[in-house]
Amino acid sequence: MKNNREDAVIETQLLLLREMTPDDAPALLKVFGDAEAMRHYPAAFDEARMQAWVTWNRRSYETRGHGLWTMVLRATGEVVGDCGLVRQQLEGVEEVEVGYHVRRDLWGQGLATEAALGCLRYGFTTLNFRRLVSLIHLLNMPSRRVAEKIGMTLQREVEWKSKPTCIYEIERSATQDPNQPPP
Repeated sequence: MKNNREDAVIETQLLLLREMTPDDAPALLKVFGDAEAMRHYPAAFDEARMQAWVTWNRRSYETRGHGLWTMVLRATGEVVGDCGLVRQQLEGVEEVEVGYHVRRDLWGQGLATEAALGCLRYGFTTLNFRRLVSLIHLLNMPSRRVAEKIGMTLQREVEWKSKPTCIYEIERSATQDPNQPPP
């Protein structure tokens, strides 16, 4: 597996985020195949769905220049989830979402927050987005806390993909230093 620093799209204190490869599917399945971790999705993934997820992200890198990236622990090179920037249709408008998934045995260690903050900075500084959102199931309190920790605010609740969804957002101000995190 590719886990070298030179492969990183985003590097944080504890993590490297890099493009997914087909070889990542077994490790990612430890996240996406976990029914508890995926309780806010229609179902946990099987191997075929996991490979399709990797393929979908690889296509996104080629067509959009971003997607969900494989999350790797710098200290060990272990794949522990994904995080990145994903285009979503919301109420007829294309939005860019900060999304994240972390292996359940590592929940509560700040990895999703660290990765999401890295993606937010990348979206504002490298990709020059003015606004980012997170679309989070109403009952997914841990993910809602991550969005709040990276400076996002709850805008409203909607029905999205047949489920109650909180829309969190953050905008980069015209005067904000793009190399600094938002307030």
